[in-house]
Amino acid sequence: MGSAEKDFGQELSDQVNDLLSRLASKQMFQSPWDIAAFAIFFSFIGVVLFMALLVLIRCFCCCCDCDSPGSYKKIPKRKVGIDNKAMEP
Repeated sequence: MGSAEKDFGQELSDQVNDLLSRLASKQMFQSPWDIAAFAIFFSFIGVVLFMALLVLIRCFCCCCDCDSPGSYKKIPKRKVGIDNKAMEP
């Protein structure tokens, strides 16, 4: 085992002990920055999960007839504006 592995093991052990001491004291957040970081992190995770849910809803509910070609209604394009006769060859 190298020195780096021992340092990593010691650092991991220190972090686990810190977490356990916070749980024992029932004080998970030491500063308002901890609370803000926690809120931002879980907001991000919530948005990602919400987007994944929307994708699943779109895939499974909205296109139940996706296998058939032309399942979507094709809207014919309407001509808008006037013809410019000067542009014709």
